[in-house]
Parts: sequence; C-alpha cells; structure tokens
Amino acid sequence: MNIENAKSQMRKGMLEYCVLLLLKHRPSYASDIILQLKQAELLVVEGTLYPLLTRLKNDGLLEYQWQESTQGPPRKYYALSPEGEKFLEGLDAAWAELSNTINYLQTITPKLLEAK
Repeated sequence: MNIENAKSQMRKGMLEYCVLLLLKHRPSYASDIILQLKQAELLVVEGTLYPLLTRLKNDGLLEYQWQESTQGPPRKYYALSPEGEKFLEGLDAAWAELSNTINYLQTITPKLLEAK
C-alpha cells in the first residue's frame, strides 16, 4: 500500500469533522473554510468541499444564510444547526476515544516488545 493513499484516506475520513469544528466557532463562507483548512495543512479543493457542505446541510447538520458581499454576488455563509452541534459533540467524544486508543497503542507497543 502506498503511504500517500493511506494519508489521503485518513484526510477524507477527518474532513467532515474538521469542517464542523471550524463552523463551531463562527459561520463561514466556503472559500474561508478552504483557507482555514489550508492553514491547518489540510488541503481541500472546492470540488470536494461543496458536495460535503451540501450533504451536511441536507442531513440537517448545517444551516446557511446569504450575506451581501462588497465584492461580487451575495455569499452563502454556513453555520452549525442545533442538530449539528449535538452531532459535533458526538464526534468530539469519538475523536477522544480514537486519540486515547492511538496514544495507548503507541506507548504500550514498545513495552510489549520489551517483555518478549
């Protein structure tokens, strides 16, 4: 297996969680979300983000509001819905469990090897 393929699959799996985390703090325009993800070193293109935003909205996890722009047409700003906030709480708990598991395995594996 190629490490780049594995990294790509991991990023895809985390993208939804990352977008919801960003929107937890403030409503954002899609281009702002992409910029913030890039700053966090998670590269995402519009062709990936827009379908995800649409799916999250259709699932009731996001709401949006049109806002006038000083440059060009109005922009759609996405925000967490109340259902999205609850869902994010569940993802936070799932992340904590996964993180604890990984941390445990990283520390226990050398100890197991020493015991043999």
